[in-house]
Amino acid sequence: MRGFNSLVLEEQRHLKWRGLDWLEQVLMILCGVAITGFSVLVMCDIVTRTIGHPWLWLQEATMTFFIYGIFIGVGAATRRNDHLYLAVLAESLTGNKRLFFEIFNRLVVLGVAFCMIYFGYLNFLDGFKSLRMPSMTPLSSLYAAIPLCGVLVSIFIVEQMVNGWTHGFGDASHADEKRKAL
Repeated sequence: MRGFNSLVLEEQRHLKWRGLDWLEQVLMILCGVAITGFSVLVMCDIVTRTIGHPWLWLQEATMTFFIYGIFIGVGAATRRNDHLYLAVLAESLTGNKRLFFEIFNRLVVLGVAFCMIYFGYLNFLDGFKSLRMPSMTPLSSLYAAIPLCGVLVSIFIVEQMVNGWTHGFGDASHADEKRKAL
């Protein structure tokens, strides 16, 4: 007998485009690298400050790992449908009402993603006017994560919308099973 989690993973697999699986894997690896880098650099920052010889560049590098980890993680969470949205309301519905709420939720997320792309790109361009200290790197190196995240979220939301439109978003009994398993 297979467990409930394996059934959910199997169901999610058929709703994903196999051509984007490699991108999800890369994002998950990059998230792991960012979390590890952030943790190690925070520890090094604490140690070097404690012994009285702080490395000033550590705070810059820590901030970079943190910011890219967050924005890449948002893209990965979108693909895995681990992000927060009005799922409870949509999962309690069936038929056309469910389809409407699922599409509406994803259109809102897509709108936010487009804002991240547009305004993130404007911030990226504006970031060349300011430099990070002590490396003198333009702030654009940090702001680039925002439109990148918007592109990733857009790709994955379109994938979910197309698959949901063609295969459905699931039914209420699936949502009940998921709640009971928790």
